[in-house]
Amino acid sequence: MVHINLLKKLMCGILLLVVLTICLWRETRKGYYIPFKTESKSFQIPRALGKGDVLTTHLLSSKAVNEKGQLSAALPVKLNKVKGIISSTPPGNNAVAKSKKSLLSVNVWNEDNSSKNLIPRLQKVKNNYLAMNKYNVTYKGQRNTAKLSPEKLLCQLRDRVNVTMIHGSDGPFNTSEWQMYLPRKNLSQEVGHFRQCAVVSSAGSLKFSHLGPEIDSHDAVLRFNGAPTIGFQNDVGEKTTVRLVNSQLVTVEEQKFLTDTLYNTGILIVWDPAPYHAEIHEWYRKPDYSFFVNYKAYRTRHPEQPFYILNPKMQWQLWDILQENSLEDIQPNPPSSGMLGIVIMMTLCDEVNVYEFLPSKRQTDICHYYQRYHDRACTMGAYHPLLFEKNLVKHINQGQNELIYTHGKVTLPGFRNMHC
Repeated sequence: MVHINLLKKLMCGILLLVVLTICLWRETRKGYYIPFKTESKSFQIPRALGKGDVLTTHLLSSKAVNEKGQLSAALPVKLNKVKGIISSTPPGNNAVAKSKKSLLSVNVWNEDNSSKNLIPRLQKVKNNYLAMNKYNVTYKGQRNTAKLSPEKLLCQLRDRVNVTMIHGSDGPFNTSEWQMYLPRKNLSQEVGHFRQCAVVSSAGSLKFSHLGPEIDSHDAVLRFNGAPTIGFQNDVGEKTTVRLVNSQLVTVEEQKFLTDTLYNTGILIVWDPAPYHAEIHEWYRKPDYSFFVNYKAYRTRHPEQPFYILNPKMQWQLWDILQENSLEDIQPNPPSSGMLGIVIMMTLCDEVNVYEFLPSKRQTDICHYYQRYHDRACTMGAYHPLLFEKNLVKHINQGQNELIYTHGKVTLPGFRNMHC
């Protein structure tokens, strides 16, 4: 009898502990932030998450999103593919199937995201940058209250963003000394014509993506900063045609830019933030990071490797379009390397596939696939107007929403094939 009483007390204790654990877990969940909204209030179904029953529309609520803003992989669903949109409507119901309102698309980045969706810390950071206005931004352009069509927005990018590199006739660079270092061919002459290109972000969500073979199948691949391929080939591939690096990486000694063999493959492009629409002379006298010495040192060590300096005017031409097509004030700082790289490749390629710039089902707070650093700002933006860049990229995406969900893949047209 004594043993039975002890057993009952033990069971009651365990049950109480389980109840307390569940309550604590529920309270903890309330504090989590959902990094991106769904495309519709009725939630959106992922493609081929698992086997099981059909989910009806009334069950598709925000409860299907877990505490990190990712879709729950435990939700099974039977799918019908209609022009890239996923439907839970039974195949026989033609009347309902034809109605767009009855179709639920894949859970992807919402192109109408605003800073209201940011966690308080990132809202404060954005407001601080607005108040700081380091680059003396004085935007006086229009603000489109009505959203432009993807075609018109693409034409804006093509016609108003002049993607050029610094060359020997540009003001302070027209000296005999600089002629020794600047590439003799312009970028388009150097690379020629590419049909299909890949832009590979450095996002942590590339881990376990198994996208390497697909990425390497492209004619050209652009990577960013110090993103490695060795040891990550299965997820990110190993081909590198162009590497876009920021001036901080080139300058800071810890990055080992001059000695690390990572940078010795492909074409290099460096960019540096400049004052808002400043002339090249003004930027040259006071760059954000004084990278010119290391640029010359690298060119001396690797004279055969093409190494370009991005004309700083491009960044603010692109920023103006971001601001013009955003309903609120965006960070008065240059666009991210990711956005710059996307537009650069759109000038060189017939088609550009961008991987994990918009987060997939693997979305995570891990900033880079090759590091363990966590920060939500890497997805939503802090210094860069990243949230608004992603809104624009989502709007002009030519591919299917389900490919964003499964592959983090956005497909954009090259500028040379556009008819504006």
